Amino acid sequence: MDETSQKIIDATMSLIRDKGYVATTTKDIARLAEVNECTLFRKFESKKDIVLQGVAQEKWRANVTPDIFQNVQWELEPDLEMFMNAYMDRITPDFVNLSIGLRAPQLYEETAPLIMKVPQAFVSSLTEYFKKMNEMGKLGDFDFEGLAMTVFSSTFGYTFLRASFHEDLAKTSREEFIKCSVKVFVEGIAKK
Repeated sequence: MDETSQKIIDATMSLIRDKGYVATTTKDIARLAEVNECTLFRKFESKKDIVLQGVAQEKWRANVTPDIFQNVQWELEPDLEMFMNAYMDRITPDFVNLSIGLRAPQLYEETAPLIMKVPQAFVSSLTEYFKKMNEMGKLGDFDFEGLAMTVFSSTFGYTFLRASFHEDLAKTSREEFIKCSVKVFVEGIAKK
């Protein structure tokens, strides 16, 4: 990809992160990319085309794949902390805001499968982890996918709220949140 096209993609994705898809105009993109608006349409078919090429680039996707959750110790507390930390390391406030901007109805059909890969990687990996812990006799019988969704929902909720409201909603640090959440999960699900 040439430098001008990349500047256009970067400008577009930054604007969508900050303003949303609908509020981002081609004039805004051209201004931020420091190119003529006509250049946008010589390089890309449409604003939507720019976005779809942007989400195809790793730099504009959260790199959340099952392999980031492989560093398990087969001990519930440190492993749940690892899952939550691995997710939060990659799901930055910028990515949260970009993913919100990518949910516009004009894009949703094309972007939803890419956005859903993030929770799918977390939930499927944690579900498999819980099944294995059960087989090892370290975890009782549960709806493992439902349990994984509970942990994911808590992790996602904290990440989303921090991206949206910073410390205005709660002063709890990420470390404190993870420790507290894991303690609640472990006390509630550990095999006694």
